[in-house]
Amino acid sequence: MYSFQATQNSNMAPPAQQRAFQRVAVNLQGRLMLANYEEYVCKVIDMSPGDVNFACAGRPRANERVIAYIDHLGRIEGTVTKLTEDGFVMSIVATGRKREKLAAQLTWIANKHELGLPEDRRHDRLTPRNTVAELMLEDGRRYPCRLMDLSLSGAAIDIDIRPPIGTAVQLGNMRGRIVRHFLEGVAIEFLSLQSREALTEFL
Repeated sequence: MYSFQATQNSNMAPPAQQRAFQRVAVNLQGRLMLANYEEYVCKVIDMSPGDVNFACAGRPRANERVIAYIDHLGRIEGTVTKLTEDGFVMSIVATGRKREKLAAQLTWIANKHELGLPEDRRHDRLTPRNTVAELMLEDGRRYPCRLMDLSLSGAAIDIDIRPPIGTAVQLGNMRGRIVRHFLEGVAIEFLSLQSREALTEFL
């Protein structure tokens, strides 16, 4: 199972130190804005908590500041360190806490196939616009959570508690059961296949 091993602990580590993180191959969509306020669709090719390799039609200058919004990861910002044939590499400016969270999110994404998360590969993963949610257990206890990933057949949520595998739960109007635990939370398999309309409160 993949895991990041950070060797630096500073809040604003320079690029040479940021490369102490090993990049992991991902395939995440997003949008970014260059220093001149032009916006472009982008794709993350590989990424670590310290830097990110974008495929993008936009051609920034070296050391230019860029802000990006990446599916499942949210907002990141940094400065361009290298131009590539189809995009550029950006060093990520972030606090130590933000970097730790990125490491956890990227570990989860990299290990999805090993975790056996509930979404069927035939069902597209949907990007939730509203990530704030609430998980309810059978006894009525409710816990705030954050949607990390969503599909017609299941979801992954960032939550502090770890109900036992098999626990019946309700996420919004959707009933399901806990099928996996992972670093940031739990994976839920819905009891029945949902329609896009049923997921509209999150999309």
